[in-house]
Amino acid sequence: MVQIGYTMMTEQAGPRALVDDVVAAERAGFDFSVTSDHYFPWLEAQGHSPYAWSVLGAAAQATARIPLMTFVTCPTTRYHPAVVAQKAATMQLLSEGRFRLGLGSGENLNEHVVGRGWPSARLRLDMLEEAVEIIRNLFAGGELNHHGTHFDVVNARLWGLPDEAPPIGIAVSGERSCSLAGRLADLVIATEPKAELLDAFDRHGGVGKPRIGQLPVCYDTDRDAAVERAHDQFRWAVGGWSVNSELPGPSGFEGATKYVTPEDVAEMIPCGDDIGAFVDAVRPYVEAGFTEIALVQVGGDRQRPFIDWAEKQLLPALREL
Repeated sequence: MVQIGYTMMTEQAGPRALVDDVVAAERAGFDFSVTSDHYFPWLEAQGHSPYAWSVLGAAAQATARIPLMTFVTCPTTRYHPAVVAQKAATMQLLSEGRFRLGLGSGENLNEHVVGRGWPSARLRLDMLEEAVEIIRNLFAGGELNHHGTHFDVVNARLWGLPDEAPPIGIAVSGERSCSLAGRLADLVIATEPKAELLDAFDRHGGVGKPRIGQLPVCYDTDRDAAVERAHDQFRWAVGGWSVNSELPGPSGFEGATKYVTPEDVAEMIPCGDDIGAFVDAVRPYVEAGFTEIALVQVGGDRQRPFIDWAEKQLLPALREL
């Protein structure tokens, strides 16, 4: 049976609200949770971007059952991979084995802040591959010295190691990232229900490994209000990964989505309270072969109504899939 997850969307809520909401999601019966890791929101209307790792630490203490995961962290620019390894190991200890480390090649939106420029897509994947190697070596224990093409690590060792290292997931969008994930990851992450991505993942060693998708939704008893909110806060998603990974800030996304209409967004995001529309939006992920699907409720102040509705109506309907 497919598992249904809850997304702590750091771009649309403050840290206390995010923790309170994941506690409610756990109580409502969501199977797992994921957390975005941003320095900026996509659009100013979202209005937030707290430090994801502090939120995760608080969530680990406030919850007891629900798995936690970064969705996703870039371990190459804003963070050094040796630091990411330390953070992930600490989270695995705090959560008592409930943490998974989702990794990706990043977005200019978040990584440009350290002033190192924004590499090409090919170079970003090269850096990601080396970063995963460093993280895995540190998870294995002992002292690490590494002098690679992109990173140096000198006399590093993780002094707080969990008994079981956090599983590593890698986000994919094309053949090369699928190859990287198949070879080096314990699970694959994608934001589109494309069976070809999972097929490529399998060709490179991913057979039998979990595959996690993500879907934005906008619940409201007033469908027009839901469409308006989705357009206001989530129209950036219409651009696709090739565009979204390159723009440097919210103003860029404002300009790039200037002509996106509410109707355009409503075609991509189920809005309102029609259970059938939400189930129909999830179905392509199930049919493509995803084993887990994380839902993103659009609107930081609209989480509790969504969670309550999901507990009573949406989750039972989705589990019939």
